[in-house]
Amino acid sequence: MTDKYLIEPDVNFIKEIVGLGGDSLKKCYQCATCSVVCPISPDTKPFPRKEMIYASWGLKDRLVNNLDIWLCHHCGDCTTMCPRGAKPGEVLAAVRSYAITDYAVPKVIGQAVNDPRKLPILMGIPVVIFLVLGLITGLLDFSPPLGEHGIAHHLFFSSWLVDMIFVPLSIWAVVVFAIGLKRFINDIHENAVLEGKTQKKELDFVGLGKALWRILPTILKHDKFTECDENSDRATPHLMVFWSFIGLFIVTNIFFVVLYVFQQHGPYSQLNPVKWLANVSGVALVIGSALLIKNRLVKAKTDQTSSYQDWYLLGLVLGLGVTGLLTQATRLAGLAGLTYFMYFIHLVFVFDLFAFLPFSKLAHIVYRTVAMAYNEYSERQ
Repeated sequence: MTDKYLIEPDVNFIKEIVGLGGDSLKKCYQCATCSVVCPISPDTKPFPRKEMIYASWGLKDRLVNNLDIWLCHHCGDCTTMCPRGAKPGEVLAAVRSYAITDYAVPKVIGQAVNDPRKLPILMGIPVVIFLVLGLITGLLDFSPPLGEHGIAHHLFFSSWLVDMIFVPLSIWAVVVFAIGLKRFINDIHENAVLEGKTQKKELDFVGLGKALWRILPTILKHDKFTECDENSDRATPHLMVFWSFIGLFIVTNIFFVVLYVFQQHGPYSQLNPVKWLANVSGVALVIGSALLIKNRLVKAKTDQTSSYQDWYLLGLVLGLGVTGLLTQATRLAGLAGLTYFMYFIHLVFVFDLFAFLPFSKLAHIVYRTVAMAYNEYSERQ
């Protein structure tokens, strides 16, 4: 006897996907060209054809809980080859944006991050926090004296004030991700069992951890990007941004240890190898993000579109890199007032990066990594 399924379309979900950039989804007439041309779609239950069905019908649970929306790297092959202009890549990108907001709590922050009208508020929040805490604690000095080595940013914006704000902020981001990931992993496993993507009924977290280890080289080398044709030019700048963040993360942790363990304040010599890594990472971040912006401006003239979520992330990353390099350049040039101003603006960008990381498009680095690990764990062909 044929199995029966109760379909409950969610019209509001369809409207939200349309608003997030998936306005072309109703053009799909299920020819399956997208699944055929996709070079990274699995042989078992390939995407994105079935996801286009789910989106058209408003089947929220079948989409948001679906690991396949994260296996898609939005390379653009399916969008270019679609005979109806349904833009499957853009639809899946819209679904991912919705899923990020759905898994992150509190949801009001996710809604604000996705609303361009709230951008001034998001940028203003750290300014208020810095000024209020700085003035209350006395750790923000607008007329700092010269340090032992000349201009020193920690005399203006104390290292204690930086850590008083950013250590709890980092913990906040980890906690928000942990809450979302717990539900995410259970959901994609339940969905995988339901759709026959895995024969493993019980979720084995040890096995999932081993699968993550096996898939790391693919992630670090961005192998999936090079398998796509249409947007292969995105691979190098994306890789530059990815590795620049890793480099800056390493630098930040080294200098944190140097400051609190060895009691050595900056500024540090330009001949310091860690400083080399910081400078190379900063330059790579600016060049990589600028190339990604250029790529999107070019694509905007074709069939591919970019949502506000795309521009918000690219603007944040570029702003982070530019203000960081300008902070150092103006310090070396002896421009005290300008370098302190640039440092303050740089910290605003860093704050927004950490505070809203689980709610922005950048959260894909976490969710896609877990999805790729689960796909490896499921032994799906």
